[in-house]
Amino acid sequence: MLHILFVCTGNTCRSPMAEGLLRKLARERGIDVEVRSAGVSAISGTSISRHAAGILQDEGIDDRIVSSQLTGEAVHWADLVLTLTGGHKRHLLQYFPDAVNKTYTLKEYVHTQESVNADIRELDSLYADAELSISLGGEPSAADLQRIIEIRQRIPSFDISDPFGGSREDYELTAAEIRTALYSLLDKLESLRRL
Repeated sequence: MLHILFVCTGNTCRSPMAEGLLRKLARERGIDVEVRSAGVSAISGTSISRHAAGILQDEGIDDRIVSSQLTGEAVHWADLVLTLTGGHKRHLLQYFPDAVNKTYTLKEYVHTQESVNADIRELDSLYADAELSISLGGEPSAADLQRIIEIRQRIPSFDISDPFGGSREDYELTAAEIRTALYSLLDKLESLRRL
């Protein structure tokens, strides 16, 4: 069974919607996954937003999702960590650089253009090396920092919009964005399962 962890900021909007929707959609397709979510700045035990809860209820999802702070245990548990923005991914890799080979934004993980995917892999490696240098009391090389800038300038944004504080319509748009990415994720998981 594949363990998937979704990560956003407060774990009250985007990642709980992704968690609930993926659990339902995977079950409908017969794909065996276990799904959790967490937030880089979450207060554990907080209820998810009423609009996120309403969207999940409209989908027939009655999971009792409450927010969880991102922990090392959750990262270790996951086979695949999918963040909702590049900022969440960078934050996670700052604290858990050993998770670099299993951490992606949701949209980049399902992206299929190989040249962009190669840039993303190189960028992740450069970030992990920079964090390791800093944690050992050193500094990243000037060449590595320049390379990070070059790559970041050509990679498209893979962020899912943040509906926090917005209207029900804002949450619907974000849910649609997540749902589209989840369909691609399930397609990818099905093709990997056939290999």
